[in-house]
Order: sequence, then C-alpha cells, then structure tokens
Amino acid sequence: MKILVLGGVAAGTKAAAKLMREDRSNEVLILNKGSDISYAGCGLPYYVGHVIEDRAQLIVNTPAKFEALTGAKVCTGTEATHVDREQKTVTAVDLATGTQTVYPYDKLVIATGASPVKPPIAGVELGNVFFMRTPQDAEDLRALVDSGSVKKAVVVGAGYIGLEIAENLAARGVKPFVLDMAPHVLPGFDPEFATYIEGKLSEAGIPVVTGVKVTGLEGEDGKVKKVLTDKKGYKCDLVVLSAGIRPNTAFLNDTGLEMFKGTLLTDELGRTNDPDIYAVGDCAMVRNAVTGKAAWSPMGSTANIEGRMVAENIAGKTRNYRGSLGTAVCQLPGLNVGRTGLTEDQARAEGFDPVSVVTIVDDKAHYMPGAGSFVIKLIADRKTERVLGIQVAGKGAVDKIVDITVTALMCKATLADLDGADYAYAPPFSTAIHPFAHTLNVLRNKLSGEFETFTPREYAEGKAEGYKLIDVSLQPTIPGAPYVDLVKVTGPLEGYGKDDKILLVCNKGKRAYLTQNRLKAFGYTNTRVLEGGNLFTDFSDYEG
Repeated sequence: MKILVLGGVAAGTKAAAKLMREDRSNEVLILNKGSDISYAGCGLPYYVGHVIEDRAQLIVNTPAKFEALTGAKVCTGTEATHVDREQKTVTAVDLATGTQTVYPYDKLVIATGASPVKPPIAGVELGNVFFMRTPQDAEDLRALVDSGSVKKAVVVGAGYIGLEIAENLAARGVKPFVLDMAPHVLPGFDPEFATYIEGKLSEAGIPVVTGVKVTGLEGEDGKVKKVLTDKKGYKCDLVVLSAGIRPNTAFLNDTGLEMFKGTLLTDELGRTNDPDIYAVGDCAMVRNAVTGKAAWSPMGSTANIEGRMVAENIAGKTRNYRGSLGTAVCQLPGLNVGRTGLTEDQARAEGFDPVSVVTIVDDKAHYMPGAGSFVIKLIADRKTERVLGIQVAGKGAVDKIVDITVTALMCKATLADLDGADYAYAPPFSTAIHPFAHTLNVLRNKLSGEFETFTPREYAEGKAEGYKLIDVSLQPTIPGAPYVDLVKVTGPLEGYGKDDKILLVCNKGKRAYLTQNRLKAFGYTNTRVLEGGNLFTDFSDYEG
C-alpha cells in the first residue's frame, strides 16, 4: 500500500513509524516542508534558558536516522501544494529548486501541523521579534539573549509556551513582561485559579498584564524598541509573539475536505470526509471526551495518540479515538500548574450542575526536604457525583494529581468509585492520605453537608457579605480580624449568637473546618469556612 504522510514532528512521524511496524510491505513516504522532521517543540523554551544545552538534544530523529529505524522514506524541504482526491495524488514543490512533483497515494495522512499567528500589526518585521515554533526560532532567540545586549522583553501571549518563555528569559537575566488579550493567563483554568497563578508569577518577577490588545511595534535602527497596546506602551529590547497558532491547511481549501476554522474535521477513526484521507495533530479537529463535542487539542501528547491510532486503522484494525480532555501541565518559577477536564464554567455551560472544592494539602510528608503544598480545585457533578475536572498548582509533582483525574474522567468515575483507592505512599513521594484522596474526602464532606463553605470565587463575588469573619489560623494572620484559637474552643463563643452568620478563615482551610465542627456541636447553625483560606484568597486589604 502506498501511504503518503504530509508533515512530520509528532503525529506524522508516529503514524509513519507505526505503519511500517504494522506491515513492512507498506510504501510510506513523508513529505516535510522543513529540514527537521522530528523535534521536541515543547522543549524549545528550555533551550533558550540553557536548561537544555545542546540543540541536538531537541532533535528526536534526523531524516536519515528515521529512515534507518523505521523503513519509511523522507523528503525534506518539500511542501505539499495541492491534493487531487479524484486522482489520489499530491503535488509538492521542492523549496530549494522549485521543481514540482506529483506523488500518488492509496491512503493519505495529513499532519501538516500549525504555524504561529502573525498579528496584522505594524512592526512585526522588525529585528529582535521572534516566534517560537521551530528549533531555529529557539536558537536565534538564545543567541540574542546570550549576547548580553538585551535587558527587557515583552512576551505577547500568556498561554503555556508564552509563560515558559518568560520563565526562561527571566532565568537568563532578561526582565519579561507578559501581555494577553484574554482576561486571565492560561486557558482551561477558572478565573479565581488563574488569578492565583498570576499573583505567583508577579511574586516571581514576571508581571502579567491581561485584557490588553497589542496594536503595533515600534523600532529604532531596524530593531524593536516598544510594544504599543490599546492602554499603554512597553519599552523592550526583544519581543516574543506567542499569541496562538493556526493550522497549516490553506492548501486544502479547494479540495472539499470539511474544515472548521482551518482544522480538518475527523471521525472517531481519524478519517476526514474522504475515507482515504486521515488527519492528525495540530491540523485536525477531534472531540472532547466528556462532552463528545468537537475540540481542538494541539498538544504533542494528543498528536502521538492520533498518529498511532490512524496507523492501526489504515492497517485494517479498528481503533476509535476516545477523546481529548484539554490536559496540560506547565512549569513556572517556583510553581507547577496542571489541569484536565472541564472548568466549573464549562461544566455549567454543558448542562451539568457543578460543585467544586478548593483545598491546600501537603504534597509529601511535611518533614521531608522540599515538602510543599498543592492547591487543588476538584469539580464534580452535584447530582451524579461524576468527576468533571481538576486544576492544581504547587511546587511538587502536580502531574500525578492531573493524571489520576484523567483516568477518572476516561472511566466516567464518580467520587464514590474513587473512594478508598490505594494510592502510592512513602514520605519522599506523598502523604499517607494522598493529596487527591484528601481533596476527594473534603468534596464528599461538602456534598453531604458536613462541611459548609464559601468557595474563593463565591467570596470574591460578595456572597459572604453580612458574615462575621473570625481568623482561626494557628497564629493570627489577618490584621484587624478577631482571632480565635481552635484548641480553646471548648464551648460557645463569647459575643457570638448561635444563629449569627460566621465566616471561619485560617491559612489553608483545615483548622477552620475543625473549628466549624466544634461550633456545630455547641449549637451554632450558620457557620461557613472559606475554602483555601488566606493562602489562596488575599486578605492584605482586609479592613474588618
């Protein structure tokens, strides 16, 4: 069988390699526009920051090595320009010579990926303006940073790559400002969680300005010197444009292949509306595993899943794509963040009745070196208790919390299904009550009515108005607030009626819960605990 693969990197090379393992008689040919067919795109920010020293470490396979390992053939510097579905051919041009060649296929796999969005503003052609998509992009940016000639940078785009670039620039002594049109950093986090992350970034010396539109770039002597926005200008020595990507599918506009916003629509087998043409990776639209609706998942992990699946289906097997969850994890200065599934807002929009809890829990035994905390927001459906999503931040291995939730989501598990799970424990790795299990227990207590709370979001929305705040931390931490020591609560609180509205706040939420439990035993009927305590919600402006 003649199988033509357009594009490499993750999805294309995975499909090609798996096709050859399935059947060595296949004739598999990759046509790739660039010279690198298989590189670690997600590692580019870390090459800029010298976390990865050698550029060669970013190159997973050279064309020659890939051919030797897999048996698939590779043509680099070759751009597909037209697909003839009736004749089952692809026309491609050799970018070095301009020569056109027509390639026949029995099956076609489109894995042309995506390219950075180039904003339609003045100044994008100035010197010291960078994108971050290829190893050459990272090499050029690193060379400029290493020259010592730049002190200030503006990163346009507060997504995962943008923030990782900002982190690595800061580590090299370049002061970054991050700008984004969206109201908050990082897609897939609820507003209060994103606000928490923004505060941590600011503390780490990476200020983020959201809700701002870049209108142009100004330069001097051919190099960028200022970023203009609809609010103010930002002086800089370099700019990294990381404001999104666009699928590389324009050459398919006249083919009749069904698309949505440039992404090729695919079925559960990875096929387009042409049964002999498949699409994988950043140029393909998949579906959400929770809602079943169309979803775009331009992630290397998704690309590898799709590439393997499509190869097996072309080989005659039947393997359905189970769906994406928007799973992501990111390393920031002193803080790792991760998420999967639906946010609270998304869950509500999809017809669920979401209930959530925010906890602050130890990430390993507190006495171990390097121990810290996780901030976790777990979301479930109120009626069915089906797990819907999670958001997590902390110094430790947030990915383990995310991955437990991924498994739960793919299995449509409920809170009850996960109760009592035997998670791994040893002091260097976790706590005896696993952080995920701890959060699950708290959410189940909340659903049962045993734990009555305000979420940080509800508090920010003013729903605690009229409640008398009491600081119940280990030591007084909220200036101007009355303080009560948990261990001294051995009866009714002097000055507080049994039906008074009382808001209990401690550092993390645990002591407030224990205090609430005692007060209920003494007949108090209207207490609430602020989830996440004052480590998640800022009380620096509290006026009593």
